[in-house]
Amino acid sequence: MNPLRWARARFQRWWQARLRPSDCQTLTQRNVYIVPTAPGLLLGATLLVLLVASINFQLNLGYALTFLLGGCSLVGMHLGHATLRGLDLQLLTPQPQFLDTSASLGVQLRNPGQAPRYGVGLAVRGSSHWLWSEVPAQGRCTLQLPWQAPRRGMVALPLLTVESRFPMGAFRVWTVWQPASSVLVYPRPEAGAPALPAAGSAARAGVAAHTPVRSDGEWDCQRPYLRGDALKHIAWKPSAKAMASGAGALVSRDTQAPQAAQAADLWLDYGATGLSDKEARLSRLCAWAKSADQQELRYGLRLPGMQIAPASGAAHLHHCLEALALC
Repeated sequence: MNPLRWARARFQRWWQARLRPSDCQTLTQRNVYIVPTAPGLLLGATLLVLLVASINFQLNLGYALTFLLGGCSLVGMHLGHATLRGLDLQLLTPQPQFLDTSASLGVQLRNPGQAPRYGVGLAVRGSSHWLWSEVPAQGRCTLQLPWQAPRRGMVALPLLTVESRFPMGAFRVWTVWQPASSVLVYPRPEAGAPALPAAGSAARAGVAAHTPVRSDGEWDCQRPYLRGDALKHIAWKPSAKAMASGAGALVSRDTQAPQAAQAADLWLDYGATGLSDKEARLSRLCAWAKSADQQELRYGLRLPGMQIAPASGAAHLHHCLEALALC
């Protein structure tokens, strides 16, 4: 390895080890740094030439111009440092995302001071995409940083850089922030995934049409009373209504419908994807889970060492996707 690159990588590891992960941070003189920019170095060289020329030729106007520009530079340095000093950074709760999709990290900047903060930039460390904003006096602003997770699973958030070059651009005031939160990254849904497994789909549709569910979650399938039915299977309230209307027939609950409906539930099986690669299997299962949720089907998930019972809804989809992400 190149010695210079090795030294730089070692310095970065040492630097990152000094950072304390936190989802909220207040910028102070201890964690805000300032260095001259390339235009700032050029300005310093120009001031040095002006000073030497003024001394050599005894130019009073040269002295005035040199010290005026030098004083403006010093004032600009203090104003630039004050732009970041005192800002409060707050990370918004990151939402789960799919692999290889562009997501955003929400960061809120709060200014407790009496003066507005101009030219505040925020970016993921190492990225060339910067977001710039102005934070009003005693106000807040929220920035949404684009970021793409490198892998699936529970991924730690990257380092963030905050900087300002206000007001002259001669000095770069900056800090590095390490958030403590992690984000859950789902597998990448397979593009053009095959149709859902067809086993039990027709039976599921037929049973669902004849097996309504009451608000308390119990099956409410009814049929005429047959000789030999147990008393606990008789639906007494519907039977009373039938007798009151003159039909005079008892009504029983169909105990076979729940078993048939349960057998017809859709199962997304890790071993039935028809693929050999693990990531490809997870991608296909992810696409199937999204498709089943869009069709409002009851589906379960079978993974190595784990099984999720059939259900439906947004919470069940999140449970399945989380299991696929952490598999």
